[in-house]
Amino acid sequence: EVGSGHGPEMDLAVDPVEGTRLLAHGRPNAIAVVSMAPRGTMYDPGPAFYMNKLVGPAETSGVLDIRAPVAENLRQAARALGKDVDDLVVFVLDKERHSGLVAEIREAGARIQLHTDGDVAGALMAVMPGTGIDLMMGTGGTPEGVLAATAIRVMGGEMQGMLDPQSMEEEAALLANGYAMDRVLTCRDLVASDDVFFVATGITGGSFLDGVVFTGKGARTSSMVMRGHTGTIRYIEAHHTFDRLMRISAIDYD
Repeated sequence: EVGSGHGPEMDLAVDPVEGTRLLAHGRPNAIAVVSMAPRGTMYDPGPAFYMNKLVGPAETSGVLDIRAPVAENLRQAARALGKDVDDLVVFVLDKERHSGLVAEIREAGARIQLHTDGDVAGALMAVMPGTGIDLMMGTGGTPEGVLAATAIRVMGGEMQGMLDPQSMEEEAALLANGYAMDRVLTCRDLVASDDVFFVATGITGGSFLDGVVFTGKGARTSSMVMRGHTGTIRYIEAHHTFDRLMRISAIDYD
């Protein structure tokens, strides 16, 4: 718990480094993410570590079905976007569990961008114009799904998920705690309020945010800040001066 104990109670979802391997290897799209919504409106992942996800831009709302064959979803997305299937680009995490999914996407004729990590970033890229991504498919983290859903509540888009345990222990824990693995979770199931806030800051430069740039005396950061009530999305470039920050902070920025 954080805060003074006064004021509205909120749910928080945090991923201080979404894409730890990306950051360790200096690859694009590592971000820091936090989102918040009124208390009790965020889906509680509990023992659910993994979720199968299908994400697309607003044009695909109402035409996708995570239970349908991959080829059918690609056809529906292409029709909604006014494209041919072979024009579509699908974000997929480069994991062994996705070998069958990758084969189905390629057999249908669509193209794939494989990323080692970063399914919050992948979901954002799927709903944002100009990223070169049309859809995100495949299994990633359940908490990351909640984070992504918060942003999609603001930006608009289609998101569906189904719990997808990757071990017998995870499946047993889900069953013991009453989680339904055959339930399709919509964006509204994952975040049940429009009164949300979402913030992402680039760590390594990527498709929609610049990374941290050190200037010698400080750093420059690039962030996107979203407010659900108004639908406002702000892009903030912040310039930080370390010696001034250290006058008021216990953190040694040097």
